[in-house]
Amino acid sequence: MTFSLKEWWGLPHRDILSGLVVAFAMIPEAIAFSGIAGVDPSVGLFGAFLLAVTLAVVGGRTAMITSATGSTALLMTGLVQQGDALGAGLGLQYLLAAGLLTGVLQIAWGYLQLAQQMRFVPQPVMAGFVNALAILILLAQLPQLGLDVVHPEAVAVQADQLPAVWGVTGLTLLIIYLLPRLTKAVPSALIAILITTGLSISLGLDLPTVSSLGSLPSGLPRFGLPQVPFSLDTLGVILPTALAISLVGLMETFLTQDILDDLTDESSHKNTEARGQGIGNIVSSLFGGMAGCALVGQSVMNVGYGGRTRLSTLTSGLSLLAMILLARGWVNQIPMATLVGVMIMIAINTANFGSITGIGKIPRSDTAVMLLTVGITVLTHNLAIGLLAGVALAAILFSRKVAKVIAVDSRLEAPDHRLYTVRGQLFFVSSIYFRAGFEVHEHPARVTIDMAEAHIWDQSGVTVLDQVIRRLKLGGSAVEVINLNRESTNLFARIGVAQEAGGRGGEPGPLH
Repeated sequence: MTFSLKEWWGLPHRDILSGLVVAFAMIPEAIAFSGIAGVDPSVGLFGAFLLAVTLAVVGGRTAMITSATGSTALLMTGLVQQGDALGAGLGLQYLLAAGLLTGVLQIAWGYLQLAQQMRFVPQPVMAGFVNALAILILLAQLPQLGLDVVHPEAVAVQADQLPAVWGVTGLTLLIIYLLPRLTKAVPSALIAILITTGLSISLGLDLPTVSSLGSLPSGLPRFGLPQVPFSLDTLGVILPTALAISLVGLMETFLTQDILDDLTDESSHKNTEARGQGIGNIVSSLFGGMAGCALVGQSVMNVGYGGRTRLSTLTSGLSLLAMILLARGWVNQIPMATLVGVMIMIAINTANFGSITGIGKIPRSDTAVMLLTVGITVLTHNLAIGLLAGVALAAILFSRKVAKVIAVDSRLEAPDHRLYTVRGQLFFVSSIYFRAGFEVHEHPARVTIDMAEAHIWDQSGVTVLDQVIRRLKLGGSAVEVINLNRESTNLFARIGVAQEAGGRGGEPGPLH
């Protein structure tokens, strides 16, 4: 890792102010994600602080915010429950051990250049990912607005509090979106938090506040190894969770990097970021914090408010720690309605509206992939499942398109000689179209298959060509395959001989 002043020092006042605003938005999410994982709020808050500070130094992308996240917290629930079943308090210890292993795996993925595989994630999947994330952020705010009809037990406000809650949320959004028309010297979200909190305190409004989510920690995180047995049994317990977190976390991180790269017209280092994420998760776990990854919403928010360097990421982490330790009393009084307004703004900034307004212009297959990614993610509340579903559908639709690039033309050269000319790529997807191009029930004396403009890629391609040749020969035709390129010939020779040895009998015919 090399030090670059440019990565740390640009417009420091913008970086510091944007990092400060992001810290406010990180507090309720870190506490909420702790609840999802089934651990104390301090675990999520310390994780947010430690990850932000560590990644500010070792990360591969400037101005990106790393913290405890919902996608990784969802993967921890089962492990915490399993650990608690083994003994009181062991759930947290197993979670920390899994975090350590997650970090080790992510460092390995970085050196193995796993980021290169991100080239196979299509743009519609990425659009669906951010749109689904925006919807999940909005859905997470419903209990604080008294609107969660699906899970009414999760509603966090009383009926008589709703007018004040809606009023404060509306005022927060008005300040956020109207203040920039007057001045952009100070982030409008920070001013909204200060004004609405001051009004709530001075007017004595009866509103849920940050303290309603749980108690904030009163001391610094302490170093300690996870108190679990060092054995293969422990490895068997934590490995599935650690493996899932390492892959899902990097997937979300890489997608966040791509989004920020597009917003800032820059390029960043994914493999360096993968190793940095691993180091961050190790540090977090050693000091009692939960593992995490990059946050799309807060990262977009940070860049939107002018954060461009590592200073903004560092400021977000240090500000969060300062808030929960030095300003606990004041932070506890911030209305949740205020933070709901900030989170709604994050959701709006996160969504890819171009993928929605352009539905009539983009191919229907891309729209289907985007909508499936959104639908599966929202239904399961799991970004990993949504991404995998989107990639799977994109692969299927792509295969259907590619399958049709092969063409087989047929013509009679003489009354007893038929020539087939094959053009395109022959592999498992296109094999059915290749086979359909031959009249295997017609048996002239001679059949020539010209493969000059074709290429065989896999065993399925070899098999279907072999089947066509054998069907024609069984009818009495003399079959000759000509102009097959060297790679295809070698593949056919290897696999064809193996199939013949397996008892299929008969020569496949001359190959030239």
